Amino acid sequence: MRQGRRTTLRSVLAAGIAASLPACTRHAGNGDTVLKFWAMGREGEVVTALVPEFERLHPGVKVAVQQLPWTAAHQKLLTAFAGDAMPDLFQLGNTWVAEMAALRAIEPLDARVAASPVLDPKDYFRGIWNTNVIDGRLYGVPWYVDTRVMFYNRELLARAGYPAMPATWDGWMQAMRAVKKLVGPDKYAILLPHEEFAPLLVLALQQPEELLRDGGRHGNFRSASFRRALAMYSAMYREGLAPMERVSNIYHEFSTEYVSFYISGPWNIGEFRRRVAPARQHTWATALMPGPQGPAASLAGGSSLAVASSSPHKEAAWQLVEFLLRVDTAAKFNALTGNLPPRRANWNDPRLAGDPPVQAFRLQLENVRPEPRVPEWESILAELRTMGERVAHGGIGVDAAAAELDARTDRILEKRRWMLDRKARP
Repeated sequence: MRQGRRTTLRSVLAAGIAASLPACTRHAGNGDTVLKFWAMGREGEVVTALVPEFERLHPGVKVAVQQLPWTAAHQKLLTAFAGDAMPDLFQLGNTWVAEMAALRAIEPLDARVAASPVLDPKDYFRGIWNTNVIDGRLYGVPWYVDTRVMFYNRELLARAGYPAMPATWDGWMQAMRAVKKLVGPDKYAILLPHEEFAPLLVLALQQPEELLRDGGRHGNFRSASFRRALAMYSAMYREGLAPMERVSNIYHEFSTEYVSFYISGPWNIGEFRRRVAPARQHTWATALMPGPQGPAASLAGGSSLAVASSSPHKEAAWQLVEFLLRVDTAAKFNALTGNLPPRRANWNDPRLAGDPPVQAFRLQLENVRPEPRVPEWESILAELRTMGERVAHGGIGVDAAAAELDARTDRILEKRRWMLDRKARP
C-alpha cells in the first residue's frame, strides 16, 4: 500500500476509531508501562490467568488484555492499523500474517528469536513455523497449532473388511465404498460440510504443485494437481458417499453410523468424548490423512503472537512473548485451553503423550504444509469454498470449476501483480 493512500485511509477512519477502540494509554498513573495485548476467543479469557506471574517477574510492567471475538478480530486489527491505534502485541491467525506484514503492521522477529534463550526454532514443527515466514523474514511465533486429521468409525471400518485406516486415496475410496455398501442407501460414508473449505484444501495441499504460481501472481487451479484433488472431492458426492444435506449433529450421526469419516481438527476430540453416545465411545478413532501415495500433508493452522511495529514498548512486548512461549507457561496455557502446543518439548506432557486420539495430531504436525502466504489468500479461500460447493451440487464440472477459480483468483491478485511488476522495474 502506498504511503499517501494509507495516510488518507487513516484520516477518513480517525473519527470513528475513538468510539470503537479502547483508550490508547501506554503508561499507568504510577509510571508503570502498560502493554496492550489483544487475544481472541477462549485464549483471551485464559491468558489473563497467566499475566500476574509475568507482572511479578517484570516489575513496572502491567498487561492490559482485551479479548476479541474471532468474528470481529480481523477487521478490528485493520481498523486499528488505519487509526494508529494498534496494541503492543496481539494474537494473529496464521493466514493473516502475510497481510499484516505487507502493511508493515508487525515487527520482524528474526534478530529477537536468534538472541532468545527461550525460543529454539528447531523445537517447533517446521510447517507451522513457516506460516510466519514472509519473503524470508519471521513476523510471528506460533502460540498454538491446529491441523486436520481423519476421525473415523474403526468398528464399522473393520466390519467392512478394513482393520486399519487406509493410507492412500485409492484405499480410502475403496474403504468408503465398502462402508456405504454395508450401511445401505439411507446412510453415508463421509461428512463433507459444504460450508467448510478445509477438506478440499487439505486434498489440494497434498499435491506437488502450488496453488498459486509465478510468485503468487496467478492462480494455479487449472494445474493437474488441483484438478486431481477436486475430482477426488467431487467423486465422494457423485458416488453418494457424502450426504448433500446439512448434518446438524455430527456426534449423533457418528453414533448411529449415518456417517463414518470426518476430516476435522483437535477441538473435536473433546466434543467426540462428550457427545458421542457412551455406548459408542469405543468405536471412534483418529488417523493421519491418507494421501495419493501414502500418509500425506495436512494444513498448517493455528495462531501466532506478533509485535506491532508501532509499539513504543517493543522490548517489554517481546518479553511477554517469551514468557508465554516458555515450556512451563505453555503447558499451563494448553491445559487451560485444550489447544495443541507448537513446541515438541510440550508434547512430552503425559496428558498428551498418553492420549491416542491426540497422538494422531502429533504425528500429522510433522507433515503440514502452509497455505499460500499472500495478503489476498482469505479472499481466494472464499472463492475456493464457493466453487467446492458448486462442484458438490453438480452445478459445474471439475475442469470448468478450475478454470473459473483461476479467473476469479487472477482478478483478486490484479493489484498484487501491478505492485510486484512495478517493484521489479529498474
